Amino acid sequence: MEMRDGRPAVIGVDSFGEMTLGADGRLLSQPQNIRELVAEGVLAEESGLDFFGLGEHHIEEMPLSAPDLVLAAIAARTTRIRLGSAVTVLSSDDPVRVYQRYATLDALSAGRAEVILGRGSSTESFPLFGFDLADYDRLFEEKLELFARLRAEEPVTWSGTTRAALPGLPVYPRTAGGALPTWVGVGGNPASVVRAARHGLGLMLAIIGGNPARFARLSTLYRAATEQAGHGPLPIGVHSPGHVAATDEQAREEYWPTYRTFMLDARRQRGFPEITRAYFDHEVEYGSLYVGSPDTVAPRIARTMTTLDATRFDVKYGMGPMPHAVLMENIRLLGTEVAPRVREHLAAR
Repeated sequence: MEMRDGRPAVIGVDSFGEMTLGADGRLLSQPQNIRELVAEGVLAEESGLDFFGLGEHHIEEMPLSAPDLVLAAIAARTTRIRLGSAVTVLSSDDPVRVYQRYATLDALSAGRAEVILGRGSSTESFPLFGFDLADYDRLFEEKLELFARLRAEEPVTWSGTTRAALPGLPVYPRTAGGALPTWVGVGGNPASVVRAARHGLGLMLAIIGGNPARFARLSTLYRAATEQAGHGPLPIGVHSPGHVAATDEQAREEYWPTYRTFMLDARRQRGFPEITRAYFDHEVEYGSLYVGSPDTVAPRIARTMTTLDATRFDVKYGMGPMPHAVLMENIRLLGTEVAPRVREHLAAR
């Protein structure tokens, strides 16, 4: 199925590698948790999804510090699904090493790798790797510029203040397609949208709450900025949390307890009030939580994609310590029931 302009509609899933529960209701060990991510990626392909992404984190609740290694393991057990980061915190990493790692993943997967780059909403990686949060903006600006140059896969000449200069040096390996597919994850900053357009990179809108229609202005800005920069049509994607079960009630009751706990901890750290069930239900009905049965979730995803002129939607599955079996069923339903219905809705529109 293709969108009205000929671009393919892509439906995928993302995980941040949250600790999950085993059949006995206890937390899995961190090594087992990472192995289960591989099983989830394999199931995503078997269920018909187009993309499986893993987001870099460095905390006990999300011990996914090397997603490219996990994606390589998934690549060895799959043949079709695209694999990538969601996101890579480029500000606290080295652009050359990031490109090399994902170009290597591209080789292992026979051309199925891509990368989503971000500044990092979680900042644990900055002190871990010796970076100053005072340099937050400058680190990303300079490193994204270097990464964009690396995509040409020609000897690179570059200088800046955040790493050593490159005096016309080649970077290997090269990718199968001649340039690693690259997106910039944006949470609502117009300057970040323009920056992605200027570098000719895809735009991934990370929408975690509120009416998604409010991001339409960013889609419009991106389209205008890419045209002004002299680039052809570039893809827009959406990343939002969600959970699918057989019925709306089951999906909400499975998702609400861990969503509440996760959001409570995050909001306490920022000095915000506690999440209420009324707030949660409102987000499910009108906001950016795609929680419910396939019949409920599919049209909402299609509506958001149409409103934002997006050709891709990635459901961020899992929220806190959910049972692994529940996550697997969620992935199965997203692939076998939600994705086909989304494409049907898009075709009808």
